[in-house]
Amino acid sequence: MEIHDAQREVRTVYRGGFYGQVVSAVLWLTAAALGTWHTPRAAILTLVLGGFFIFPLTMLLLRISGRRAVLSPANSLRYLAMQVAFTLPLSLPLVGAAAVARLNWFFPAFMIVLGAHYLPFTFLYGMRLFSVLAGLLVAGGLACGLYLGESFSVGAWFAAGVLLLFAVIGLGLVHSEERKSPPAAKVTVGDGRSA
Repeated sequence: MEIHDAQREVRTVYRGGFYGQVVSAVLWLTAAALGTWHTPRAAILTLVLGGFFIFPLTMLLLRISGRRAVLSPANSLRYLAMQVAFTLPLSLPLVGAAAVARLNWFFPAFMIVLGAHYLPFTFLYGMRLFSVLAGLLVAGGLACGLYLGESFSVGAWFAAGVLLLFAVIGLGLVHSEERKSPPAAKVTVGDGRSA
């Protein structure tokens, strides 16, 4: 499978990142609300523990929508998708260290790590949109940490809004691509199997 075909399959199967970003946005909104109206501890636990359910919930939503939820075995980018998925949990100690130094740096630090996590999606999906998303999250995290450090939750509200906006934009781009050129039909090999 050529790289551009593999990227197109990633875009098509995962709907331009729509479901995953919607799940993430809801999680960030929940954490923002808890941080604003309840306690920072509740917000932190919600985002950290809830983050482990983003992938399973994304797969569930894809299946509920009636769409295929996995990439074909011929798509070598599935390995990149798995590797990128592990960057966030492996970065949590860094986020924790920032929060220990200053509690209000929790969300800004997480935003920077999240932005860095989205940068490889640019290649994975073949969509420059993810570079913009990564840049906004990193820049937003820096701005919140440096200039809005008195507010615990402002970064979470910002991240949730950005994730939701880019989920809709990504889905729109995939729909537009599908209207212009529908996905290629499956090729059947001599023994009746799909290739």
